[in-house]
Amino acid sequence: MVKFDFKNYRFENLEVWKLSMQIVHEVYKLVKKFPRDEIFSLIDQLKRAAISIVLNIAEGSGQLTAKGFAVYLHRSKSSALECVACIKIAIQENFIVEKDVELLNQLLQEEYFKIIALEKSIK
Repeated sequence: MVKFDFKNYRFENLEVWKLSMQIVHEVYKLVKKFPRDEIFSLIDQLKRAAISIVLNIAEGSGQLTAKGFAVYLHRSKSSALECVACIKIAIQENFIVEKDVELLNQLLQEEYFKIIALEKSIK
């Protein structure tokens, strides 16, 4: 087994981690527009998905192998897609409008493709 050089992948230095922190910030701003009765359903789900992106990148960066890190990056990617799905539900239910999520959608798309690029670079 080849040991993964995690020093080069400290999560605080990774662009994908910094971007995921921006996503969390934008999600927290966005959910303030949702109806209060969504606090234990869609709001909670969207916040957890956004936070999961951040946490999986951090946790994955501590893995001893590139393959181990890649598993966590895949989870982060899935959580980004979960955020997109939550946003689509919120728009469908008229909690928010497209204009409210332009920046967040852009950040999520950028994050998704940066995670893919990072996955490729560590394999």
